Parts: sequence; C-alpha cells; structure tokens
Amino acid sequence: MKIVETFDALQEALLRLKRPLGFVPTMGYLHEGHLSLVKRAKQDCESVVVSIFANPAQFAPDEDLDNYPRDIDRDLELLTGVGTNLVWIPSVINMYPEDFQTWINVEQVTKPLEGQVRNTHFQGVTTVVSKLFNAVRPDKSYFGQKDAQQAVVIKQMVRDLNYPIEIVICPIVREVDGLAMSSRNSYLNEEERQAALCLSQGLSKAEEAFHKGEKNAEKIREIVASVIDEEQLAELQYVSCAHPETLEELEGEIESCLLSMAVFIGRTRLIDNILLLQPKT
Repeated sequence: MKIVETFDALQEALLRLKRPLGFVPTMGYLHEGHLSLVKRAKQDCESVVVSIFANPAQFAPDEDLDNYPRDIDRDLELLTGVGTNLVWIPSVINMYPEDFQTWINVEQVTKPLEGQVRNTHFQGVTTVVSKLFNAVRPDKSYFGQKDAQQAVVIKQMVRDLNYPIEIVICPIVREVDGLAMSSRNSYLNEEERQAALCLSQGLSKAEEAFHKGEKNAEKIREIVASVIDEEQLAELQYVSCAHPETLEELEGEIESCLLSMAVFIGRTRLIDNILLLQPKT
C-alpha cells in the first residue's frame, strides 16, 4: 500500500494503478463502516484509492473539528488489512490555499434535513468531494447510506456536473446492538452509549409499524419521536419522513420514504436513517 500527501505524488502514483479504479473518500478515524466501502470497492475494481482528510469546510465554527477523532497510524493499519492500493492524505493548505475562493453549491436537495440546521455543511462537502474527484478521477466512488442526504447530494452533483463516475451507496454497518457505526460514537461515555440505542430502536419500531400497515407520514414520525423522548439523555433535533430522492417532506399516506433523524446524546450529535419501502411483489 502506497501513501502520498501531495497532488503531484498522487498523480504519479495513479499512473501505476490498474483500472477500473474505485475511490473511498473518508475523514479518518476509520471503523467497519468505512472498511465495508473499501471491501466493496475491492470487489468491483482492480485498484482502490482511499483519501483521509478531515475537511474543515464542512464544519461550522461551533462544531467539533478540533475535537474530531484522529488516529492516522491505526487508519493505515486497517486500510492495509483490507487491501487498499493507495492512500492519499492531503493537507489543509493543499486543499484550501490562502487565496481559495471557489465553492460548489447544490441547490434544492441540500436545503431540508441537515441543511436546515447546518446551513454551510453541504457546500463544504460538495466542494471537497469535487476536488477529490478531480484529483483521483475514479471510475466508481463509494459512500455509506448512513449519511443518506450526503449520498443524494453527491449523486445530484455528479449528474449536474457530468462527472463520468458511478456513485455506489453501501448499506449502514451497525454494531451488534443496532447502533450505527460512526466516528463520533467515540465521544460517548458508557451511559450515553447505551442511551444512543434509542435511535435505531425508534427506526425499528417505525419500520415494524410501516410493514404492519401504518402508512401515515406524521404517525411514522411520531413513533420515532416517542422512542427518543423516552430516553432522558436524548434530545431530538429533527425527525423526517421524506421522499428518498428529492428529500421533500411527505405528508399523509406514503408508499415509501427516507426516515431519518438527528439526535443529541449528551453533547454528541448522532444521525441515523432507514429506507421504508414496500416489499416487491
């Protein structure tokens, strides 16, 4: 596994890799969710590139960039173990020089959900992913369903800007007890870790109700909210029952939806989601 930092070193290393090329962008502090993306890329592609970059542009001033967990040595060990070919670790100054002034904005699908409470977040995401795509020029790029809105936004950007890249969305990887894997889970103490199970429990209860015939969007949201409200350490920021592609909030009877939420467990903000779909007949 080769490790590079600069754009020039990246370009030189890319010339030696066989195509098709799979790409997994990460912010580091890797877990099994990230590794599942790399493993899927290995199945699909001859070569796999992983980037590690804690992107400051997607953090608001009051968010946790300075405290975001980092362990490059551990990340590299994990990536070696799953057969990664190339790891790119750019610096902030490489990605955002002092005179940087160009941003990528995707309009409608960035406005609801996370966009309502983190209004500069997706500008940072789309800009950095665009820069990463331009540098790596992959054939396929892999993202997790856990960041469901991000997946929709990236797909929209790729369509709009005619990137010749296939975006592959992989399932959420969960702990045995149902908690969605996240780098931010490391912030939780033992009591908070137990309390965080309310996210997956709320989704599971809503999913069960949906498949038993509950199709009213408001009632589905209420099922999730009631589970979160029962947990004293949890504070619900939002719960959404939205169209899986447009992310427009749904009302009344539904056939399918992206059911998602953001919840504070103590001071740690966690997100989770599930796609509610009618079984195929």
